[in-house]
Amino acid sequence: MKKIENIALLNDYVSSYREKGKLVALVPTMGALHAGHVKLVEEAKNYADIVITYIFVNPTQFAEGEDLDTYPRTLEADIEKLEAVDCDALWLPSVQDIYPNGVEANIQAGEIAKPLEGANRPHFFNGVVSVLARMFVLSAPDVVMMGEKDFQQLQVVKKMVADKKFPLEIIGVETARDENGLALSSRNAYLSEAEYKIAIQLNKILKQLADNELSEVEATQALIEAGFDKVDYCTHREAENLCPNPKNPDRVLAAAWLGQTRLIDNMAMKRKT
Repeated sequence: MKKIENIALLNDYVSSYREKGKLVALVPTMGALHAGHVKLVEEAKNYADIVITYIFVNPTQFAEGEDLDTYPRTLEADIEKLEAVDCDALWLPSVQDIYPNGVEANIQAGEIAKPLEGANRPHFFNGVVSVLARMFVLSAPDVVMMGEKDFQQLQVVKKMVADKKFPLEIIGVETARDENGLALSSRNAYLSEAEYKIAIQLNKILKQLADNELSEVEATQALIEAGFDKVDYCTHREAENLCPNPKNPDRVLAAAWLGQTRLIDNMAMKRKT
């Protein structure tokens, strides 16, 4: 696996394969890789000849008081995981590479970013689209692999790509889960043993909402009764635009807190008959 640590090397690497007519896939990550990230790399191989994973803990998607400084950083273990699945290259950009004019989110994410995550973390999606737009310009991928766990993020990025007419395709990959159904996340490492036992109820309660066995109010109450400290949202929406649709929604989404750890999850909803 090639290690790329500056823009010139990245340009040379991508150009060498472009000249051969090869397709390039990009897997965006912030490191602390788990089986969900590995799945993205494996899926990327079905769409492209060359797979580049990047690791960059993006400062513009963290607000003051969030976990930028303590976000898990496990580069040696990450490299081992990527080598095990024959990832072709690891790109490790610097802050200067991504934000040459100063660290700020210079792209607005739009209306689709305003509800749910946007309402609770208003800075977040502007940071996400700003860093990804820069990544796409620098690496010029044909396809970009993103997990469905961050479902609103996936839709926000698809909209940004369409608006800016980037010549690439965003591929959503099904959420990877552990043996108890908990959606894999780098932040799961923050959970204590007691918190983990509560965390695995999120998927179960969300499935009851998806199967129309619970209302939004009932599902929210069930999360609190299960031991979650706070529920930012637990709702059903239209998948494409994240708007409420009481008659026929098709996605359920939730975000809830356990101590200092914020967990999110989502899944397709059973259609009402």
